[in-house]
Amino acid sequence: MARPKNQTARRRQLTEAAGRAIIARGAGAVRLKDIAEQAGVTPGAVLYYYPNVDQLLVEVHRDAGERFCDARIAALDRITDPRLRIRAAVRSGLPTGPDDENVRTLYEMDALVGKSTLYAALSASFFERQVALYQVILEAGVAQGYFTLCDDSATIARNIVALEDAYGLHVLASNPTIDLAEAERLIVAYARVATGCDLATAGDGAG
Repeated sequence: MARPKNQTARRRQLTEAAGRAIIARGAGAVRLKDIAEQAGVTPGAVLYYYPNVDQLLVEVHRDAGERFCDARIAALDRITDPRLRIRAAVRSGLPTGPDDENVRTLYEMDALVGKSTLYAALSASFFERQVALYQVILEAGVAQGYFTLCDDSATIARNIVALEDAYGLHVLASNPTIDLAEAERLIVAYARVATGCDLATAGDGAG
């Protein structure tokens, strides 16, 4: 039996439904039935497009990661000053709040890292993609004479991304002492020390 011509739209519907199911139950506990219920279809209909549920979960991770990266690149696209770029990068690397479903999906998917080499590879690749973004900004800041790095750019970039991951979890959890503004302030405080540049004020009004 041939798949319907709108299979691309149906696959997107299923990945979105799987994402909602993951948020509701957690990636480690989500079942085929949960995904089908979220999509409003039968479990058989899900298997028709994704015979292996793990394949569907991989697509969820890939789609969420691409949306995250696309939004991040868009936030930095027109900013040329490395001092402003690093501050904008920190802001775009954190969840917007407890209701940020896309970032929550990525966090939930991390529960599968220890259970699957594939998910572990996806998670590592996603992490290094964020690291590379910061390395470009840091090295541009050095080249333009704004930054004096306290360590190599890869080390600093990895620390910043790790801080995003850590503080982002507090933002999602509605920690009253670490909201989005405070998480951003804390990460920028580390970046200030790491770059030797007062990022809290430097670059204001620059293009």
